[in-house]
Amino acid sequence: MFACSCEEFAETHRAFADMTFTPHDFRRLFATEIVNGGLPVHISAALLGHLNLQTLQGYVAVFAEDIVANYQRFLNHRRSLEIECPEVTPEECADFEEHFDKRKVELGNCARPYGTPCNHEHACIRCPMLQVNPKMLPRLAEIEKDLLLRRKQAQEEHWLGEVEGIDSTLTFLRAKQAAAARLAKGTVANLGTRPRPDSAGA
Repeated sequence: MFACSCEEFAETHRAFADMTFTPHDFRRLFATEIVNGGLPVHISAALLGHLNLQTLQGYVAVFAEDIVANYQRFLNHRRSLEIECPEVTPEECADFEEHFDKRKVELGNCARPYGTPCNHEHACIRCPMLQVNPKMLPRLAEIEKDLLLRRKQAQEEHWLGEVEGIDSTLTFLRAKQAAAARLAKGTVANLGTRPRPDSAGA
């Protein structure tokens, strides 16, 4: 059914000729549209049945500029409805944009909501709010190696509480490694399309 729809669409839009989409491709396109259209990420995740926001973030790419633009559009819409909404001062705009700079950490980006402080004492490896930059995968490997050496010493010294804590941190770290690796593979969106025969040498 999907292939047939693409063939019909390609009659007027030749760029879609010889392309094939799977149902999951449409799910990813839908996720990108609703998030980039301004729907809050946690609501989008609920619509798609994701229990973890990071699962949804693997589907879409949302940038700080998009969030600022959506915020401005929301304010303009409110004003058009003549709902009382005070003008945003330059100081408020600067504070809103500065928030995203403050979310940048060594391993990537913190996804905590606007205007909120870090509630995890910057224990980023264990924090579910950390979005690891795929470029930092080598750094995660270094941290894992260090944790394994510390765990070996803790076992030799019979520091059982330390072993338990390190095991917990390793679990979080490996989950973040896997998530970052998925993002690295999905840097260029793969919609499951097949190249046109005449583009093989392009």
